[in-house]
Amino acid sequence: MKKLLLTIAVIAFGLTATAQKGQFNAGGYIGLPIGDAGDAYSFSYGAEVNYLFELSDKFQVGPSFSYQQYLGSDSIDVLGISIPQDVPNVAFLPIAAAARYSISEKFSVGADLGFAIGVDAGNDGGFYYRPMVGYQVFDKVTLQLTYSGISVEGGSVANIGLGAVYSF
Repeated sequence: MKKLLLTIAVIAFGLTATAQKGQFNAGGYIGLPIGDAGDAYSFSYGAEVNYLFELSDKFQVGPSFSYQQYLGSDSIDVLGISIPQDVPNVAFLPIAAAARYSISEKFSVGADLGFAIGVDAGNDGGFYYRPMVGYQVFDKVTLQLTYSGISVEGGSVANIGLGAVYSF
């Protein structure tokens, strides 16, 4: 699996070597954990930086580096009964290849694929994937609706998030 991710990253970064123009982006998001993570975590937030090379007028690719934090829940509701639980926070550092495609002047779609390094003890990380839809609200500001997932041993950690990205 790690060899496949490395191959994808090398191909993506190799494609960027032929690109002439690039754009630095930085932003953050807030999210609601879903799926396996929905029961154990109450909230998520994160930040991302990337540098996207323009391959054509509508298509950009490049490296992306992120930080994701999931806040552990202190209780779980079962049939209306609150059961205490002590789930620690968990954090990841995703390193990915990013791709963005402009559908129109205002709308874009994209995805990040890579590996999320686990920051906490006992957190080995896992395969990272993040599809997204963006809407440009200002010349340099884009709102993004994302689904972010990390395949970890025994399940996945995922969220649906809303964020903003500023382009330099």
